[in-house]
Amino acid sequence: MQFLQALNEAQSKAVLHDPSVPLQILAGPGSGKTKVLTSRIAYLIIHHKIPPNAICAVTFTNKAANEMRMRLAKLLGPEQTSQIRMGTFHALCAQFLRRHGNKIGVNSSFTICDIDEAKKIISTHLSRYKADLKDTTLKDATVLASISNAKAKGLTSDDLFRRQQNAPSTELNEADRVVTQVYSDYETSLRQHNSMDFDDLLVFGVKLFREHRETVQWCKHILVDEFQDTNTTQYELMRAIAINRCLTIVGDPDQSIYGWRAAEVTNLGKMRKDFVLTEQIFLERNYRSAGNILSSSLAIVAEDKDRIPKSLQSSHPAGKVPVLRAFSSEHAEASFIATEIRRLVANMGGVLQWCDFVILLRFNALSRPIEAALQKEGIPSRVLAGHKFFERLEIKDLLAYLQLIDNPQFFPAFARAVNVPARGIGEKTLAEIAARAEKSKLSALELVEKICDGKTPDIKPAVKVKLKRFVAHMRELREYAANGAVPADLIRKLVELTQYEEHLKRTQQDADTRWENVKELINFATEEDVVVVDDEADTTPLRRFLQASMLSSEGDKEHEDDKNKVTISTCHAAKGLEWPVVMVPSVEQGTFPFYRTEDTAEERRLLYVACTRAQGLLYLTHAAKRKVGGEQKTKEVSSFLAAVTKKNKTLFTLKAPEFNVDDRRELAQVLGRRPPNEAEVERRVADLYALSFVAFI
Repeated sequence: MQFLQALNEAQSKAVLHDPSVPLQILAGPGSGKTKVLTSRIAYLIIHHKIPPNAICAVTFTNKAANEMRMRLAKLLGPEQTSQIRMGTFHALCAQFLRRHGNKIGVNSSFTICDIDEAKKIISTHLSRYKADLKDTTLKDATVLASISNAKAKGLTSDDLFRRQQNAPSTELNEADRVVTQVYSDYETSLRQHNSMDFDDLLVFGVKLFREHRETVQWCKHILVDEFQDTNTTQYELMRAIAINRCLTIVGDPDQSIYGWRAAEVTNLGKMRKDFVLTEQIFLERNYRSAGNILSSSLAIVAEDKDRIPKSLQSSHPAGKVPVLRAFSSEHAEASFIATEIRRLVANMGGVLQWCDFVILLRFNALSRPIEAALQKEGIPSRVLAGHKFFERLEIKDLLAYLQLIDNPQFFPAFARAVNVPARGIGEKTLAEIAARAEKSKLSALELVEKICDGKTPDIKPAVKVKLKRFVAHMRELREYAANGAVPADLIRKLVELTQYEEHLKRTQQDADTRWENVKELINFATEEDVVVVDDEADTTPLRRFLQASMLSSEGDKEHEDDKNKVTISTCHAAKGLEWPVVMVPSVEQGTFPFYRTEDTAEERRLLYVACTRAQGLLYLTHAAKRKVGGEQKTKEVSSFLAAVTKKNKTLFTLKAPEFNVDDRRELAQVLGRRPPNEAEVERRVADLYALSFVAFI
């Protein structure tokens, strides 16, 4: 068992821990939790002689399971590794429901219903309640998210019905009643179709393991990764499988950032009550970040007085002090980020490449000026787990209306705008409109205007009533544009007429962040209002704006396979990842914590997660003024940072780091890379200054 020699003291203690005593391994970021988890599994098999097929290892992603499987194959060999019941909660439940589902009335030939199919079923049922909803629109995705959230908390449709019956009438609305009824109808359809959605796998898994304990007697030890991300149903599933009360969990309450997905950080406390002998071991040796990055990050999260007290010590040198810097505006901030990336690449003589940088955002709307600044500097970028600003649903919705005002012949814009908000115009109806318009030699918009005016017969199914409001909106917007309205005002008018914010709330689970993107589009429009090129004097402000919005991301289509790009990501999407250099813009009140949040502690943990993605360098930036919804707003630095800098002014510096030979060697050491050739550094720095001089001229 040579693998034990590679463990530090705390890791070794966790691996060697008595398997009959429940264990919580609280592993800070970069502390080697996967290494500990795989080593513990190997030790249970080799030393404690637990058969591999009596061990259950649960991960949250297939990627994590595959990584563990590869590591275990090196320790145990492929044959023993293949016998371990390892995978996600969903995969584990599916396996046992296939085998034993008949015990709870589940046909073993059930089909797993994917999200798209689930939406179609919900859409069918939802259509029956249109009259009940009146002016309120519910989208299938929103209803599915509500149902999924209920299942994550172990709530059936009957549970929701009972809650509604007991709730004060002032707290009820028709939309909630409809969601509950659709939930019931949806479950009936799934059963009739002999199918389950992803959440059902867990719900029925809990039912099977609870009611038929013989189906889990095989499990001698269960290990659960990322325990802080478990929801109520997943916790109950773990309890049901841990029939022999032998379990190990790995998690970090400081990295619990998915409360909006029904994750319950309180499950750590629940476990200690349900398994009273539970012991805790802390992994506090960090192998990722330089010392000063950890000190600053820990100071931020330590302000949460309700957290479990724990620390982190770096295995690396102290490194550079993280930068906390203020700028006059979001554009000055974005410009600094772009030029600083270029400066760091030059000063590190090739040790750092574009792909070594990440810009972590609280919400996607903050990316637009940063994308523009990077593009101006010729720095390639990619968006992780998201879309480029102008490719996002809410931006495309609004641009479709504006494109239709500018060019009524553009059918794709009509096809999108006509159902925002939803007006019940399906694919068949759209096809009929297109065919009739082509035959009449009219645009689709002209045709529906004539239908609504009674100047031409309606089509089948009838659209006159459905599109009357849409036509009225289009005419008002068109007149507004013809009278010289600037794009920013046009968008404001469009949003008002279509009640777009309410539409987002009804149809999108992440409506708050999408609304931030709408406001950022207005910001962009206000800037484009003043950009008038001489040879474009005969174009309209709207057309200039649309052209600018289309060209702003044109460069992203080039070299799509080139992975050497700066990453732009949300803080949530970056969890579990790491980069040599991390930059977090807009660390301001209203952003950290997000102004609509109900959980300030989770927002603080989110900033902590963002900071601890950094290996060698960390930058936090904020603006004194920032445009919000087209209006200039005064901003203050995040209270999370104000609190720690008041106590310790040495945690951050205002100055961007300088680099000498020793600095470069130290950073290269932290990153596990060879130091740069100093002649190459001089050449790159000289090129940078030459480029800057040319740009200045």
